[in-house]
Amino acid sequence: MSKVFVTGHKNPDTDSICSALGYAALKRGLGVDAVAIRAGEVNKETQYALDYFKVEAPELVQSVEEKQPIILVDHNEEGQAVDGLAAADLQGIIDHHRLGGINTANPIFVHIEPVGCTATIVAKMFDRWQVELTKEIAGLLLSAIVSDTVLFKSPTCTQQDKDAAEKLAGIAGVELKEYGMAMLKAGADLGDLTPAQIAKTDSKPFSFGNYKAIVSQISVMDTADILAKKAELTAAMNELCKAEGYDLALLMVTDIMEESTELVFVGEPKQLIADAFGKDASGDSIYLPGVMSRKKQIVPQLTEAAAKL
Repeated sequence: MSKVFVTGHKNPDTDSICSALGYAALKRGLGVDAVAIRAGEVNKETQYALDYFKVEAPELVQSVEEKQPIILVDHNEEGQAVDGLAAADLQGIIDHHRLGGINTANPIFVHIEPVGCTATIVAKMFDRWQVELTKEIAGLLLSAIVSDTVLFKSPTCTQQDKDAAEKLAGIAGVELKEYGMAMLKAGADLGDLTPAQIAKTDSKPFSFGNYKAIVSQISVMDTADILAKKAELTAAMNELCKAEGYDLALLMVTDIMEESTELVFVGEPKQLIADAFGKDASGDSIYLPGVMSRKKQIVPQLTEAAAKL
């Protein structure tokens, strides 16, 4: 039997990479020949975590072969998944997002919870099935929780995420807040990224009614520098729409310290954005105080607004 691939989504974030590594380790602990792969490049924040805990990044596999056994983590929408998924042997989904419409020929194992991070679910599974967590895997799962909850500031964060993080920090041997801030700062360093790279940072495609959109997110300590390049960013986002056939491109520029987001956007219909957030969207950005979560504070609002257009 082929190895079971465990993979996160394209344009992977820290949860996508670290939950794949964690769940593959769990499956191996249960006697399954599983290996983590990645469907895209590793970002700076994730690389910081991998380097800190001395773990190699998963192998880059952008397309899987027919009948390849595969498990998805941190996503459940085919548009976000590795190429070839439709013909692969999908065996499971571990996630914390909305259901995205994947169809399967056979029953599969699905575990989805409304928590702040997939890694929280994976950590609980180690406990449930009594598989020992190594320091390295504990550290990576911790890193994912810190990332997805923005060190517990995100509205998606639950008590389960906090409890899991505290336990994982103990196993990993790190001081939680000190490590978490260092990792977030590493991820916020965008100095060597081009506007095109920033426009696709942590990006995911979505359909809002009849409109095809891509929603990206960058988290920074101060938005001033990045917003000073807004003209270059919007030009890159327009090129992205043309190249990949999106009606809309949205970039969340999230301020970790201020707990707010400047939502930069291009494309049509802008009325969708105006209706979703109750703001004048005639320009190219709107300020959203208190908004930090794409999953909870951006995508549902756009989905609801699209249904009324």
